[in-house]
Amino acid sequence: MRSTGLVSRVVRWIDYRLPVFSAARHSLIEYRTPRNLNAFWNFGSLAGFFLVVQIITGVVLAMHYTPHVDHAFDSVQHIMRDVNYGWLIRSVHANGASFFFICVYIHIFRGLYYGSYKEPRELLWWLGIIILIVMMMSAFLGYVLPWGQMSFWGATVITNLFSAIPGIGPAIVEWLWGGFSVDNPTLNRFFSLHYLLPFVIVALVFLHIVALHRHGSNNPLGVNPGAPRDTIPFHPYYTVKDLVGLGMALVFFAGVVFYAPDSLGHPDNYIPADPLRTPPHIVPEWYFLPFYAILRAVPHKLGGVIAMFGAVMILFALPWLDSSRVRSAAFRPVYRWLFWLFAGNTLLLGWIGANPPEGIYITIGRIATIYYFAHFLVLMPVIGRVERSRQLPESIYGHKHGSQGP
Repeated sequence: MRSTGLVSRVVRWIDYRLPVFSAARHSLIEYRTPRNLNAFWNFGSLAGFFLVVQIITGVVLAMHYTPHVDHAFDSVQHIMRDVNYGWLIRSVHANGASFFFICVYIHIFRGLYYGSYKEPRELLWWLGIIILIVMMMSAFLGYVLPWGQMSFWGATVITNLFSAIPGIGPAIVEWLWGGFSVDNPTLNRFFSLHYLLPFVIVALVFLHIVALHRHGSNNPLGVNPGAPRDTIPFHPYYTVKDLVGLGMALVFFAGVVFYAPDSLGHPDNYIPADPLRTPPHIVPEWYFLPFYAILRAVPHKLGGVIAMFGAVMILFALPWLDSSRVRSAAFRPVYRWLFWLFAGNTLLLGWIGANPPEGIYITIGRIATIYYFAHFLVLMPVIGRVERSRQLPESIYGHKHGSQGP
């Protein structure tokens, strides 16, 4: 009892001077959350978990990795074969990146379906897209570090894209390379940036959470909580729910790590980098494939680069491209079908990106690319104005208990 009282006094003493405990209590326990959040709201916390996993395993791997073109590939093999549990740490790190992207992509598509980008959550949505962009940068830099065939040629192809920028393109490429080709200076700066960017993501996630708590979470109905009974404390209801989701995710994650650790990678990356031998088909990691397909769909180099970057940047304009006042697709019958069509089109682009740019793959890729942009620039503004939405419920609690809503 005395020790408990002492701890309480110490906590109060610290919290009076630096309110970390009260801030944690407000954010993790007392925070009022809509009572009807479904399982798709688990993926935000799952993404945060895998971010922590990536940072911890990345720090450990950096202790044994050598960022030099003559030793990088061998140092990775040293980690896998000689470092105690090095095989496990590297497998967790490599596959953790894929699971991180899976969680973030589902998180984004959930936002698209339930209209989480609409007023007053525009900045919250923007911060999420910025996190995605920094994730992509970090993942690309990390993919280069093993210095296998796909690492080297992937770095060569992607960095060469900047040469399409008129005037300053060649200078940007030379700055990225640290010279006149992908070589040791390139690997050094890629390693430094790959180590730094996850901590930038942590800062962005903090801002993302602050913006989330400013106006509260969206919910499957897309209506703002009105009465106190529309919300419940985050703890214990959603902490338990998140822990159940985490347990299920870890089962799948462990299955990949222990039984199929190389299933999400490319076999050519287990061959040391050889600048004199080009792989027959250069393929990025799976989470880049839709954007890679959009890049290849445009025959002009600069046009392809603009389309690829535009595929991400267009998401910033989404709060204004969607002209409907209704947030949730659950009450928008036409948009709901368009959403699933868009999701299928994105998967199709991923499949196209994994195949060589020839024959029917080029034609399908161009059609899918046109639809990708048409979904945002044409269909969403038009459908939002002409669609007849279903009647919204007056409250979350009433709809949950069958007294309100359709």
